[in-house]
Amino acid sequence: MGANAIVGDGAVDLVLRSGPAAKIVLLILLVFSVVSWGIILHKLWYLRRVEQQTATFRDIFRRSSKFSEVQAVCRTFEQSPLVGIFQAGYAELNTQIKQAAQELKSPAGSPARPTLKSLPAVDRALLRAAAVEVAKLERRLPLLATTASITPFIGLFGTVWGIMTSFQRIASVGSTSLGVVAPGIAEALIATAAGLFAAIPAVYFYNHFVAAVKDLTAAMDDFALEFLNIAERNFT
Repeated sequence: MGANAIVGDGAVDLVLRSGPAAKIVLLILLVFSVVSWGIILHKLWYLRRVEQQTATFRDIFRRSSKFSEVQAVCRTFEQSPLVGIFQAGYAELNTQIKQAAQELKSPAGSPARPTLKSLPAVDRALLRAAAVEVAKLERRLPLLATTASITPFIGLFGTVWGIMTSFQRIASVGSTSLGVVAPGIAEALIATAAGLFAAIPAVYFYNHFVAAVKDLTAAMDDFALEFLNIAERNFT
C-alpha cells in the first residue's frame, strides 16, 4: 500500500483494519466517552435549573417576613439546595419552639414568646443539610474525573499494543519501507487519539462543574448564616 493511499484512509478504515485488541480498547473508550457525555449534558441542564431556582428562592426568602411564607413555596424550588437547608433549619426551629412553649407558660396562662433552646443545634442542622446538598450536587462527578484520568492511559495501552504488532509485521515481512510501517503505526495511534477525545471534554467539564459546585456551596454557607442571624434576632 502506498503513502498516498494511507493518507487517504479515514479513521473508520483504520478502526476496521485494526486487530481484536485495538478494537476492544476503542470499544472501552467509546463507552467511557458516551457515558461522560451523558453526564455532561445532564449536569449542564441540572446545574442551570439549580442556579435559576436558587436565585429565585433566595429573593423570596429575603422578601418574606415569616418563615412559614417561605415554607409554603419550597415545593416549587425543590432542586435548589437552599430549600433543603431551609427546611432542615425550619424543622429544628419549630421543634425547639414547641418544646419551649410546653415547658414555659406566661403568668396569664397564654403561650410565652417563642424562644430557642439552642442556637448551635440549629446551626448543626443547617450544616448537616448543607453536606447532603453538596453530595447531591457532586453526584456522578467522580465518574467524569475517572474518565479524564484513565482514558489517556487506555488509549496509550492500545497504541503500545499496536506498535508491538507493527514491529512483528515488519519482522515477518523483512522490510522497513513506509508502505509496511505506516499502516500499523497509524492504526496504533488511533487509540491514543480516541483516548484524548474521551479525556479532554471530561477534564474541561469536570473543572467547570467543580467551580459551579463551589459557588453554590458558598451560596449555601451564606444562606445558612443569614438564616441563623434571623433566628437569633427573633427567637433568642
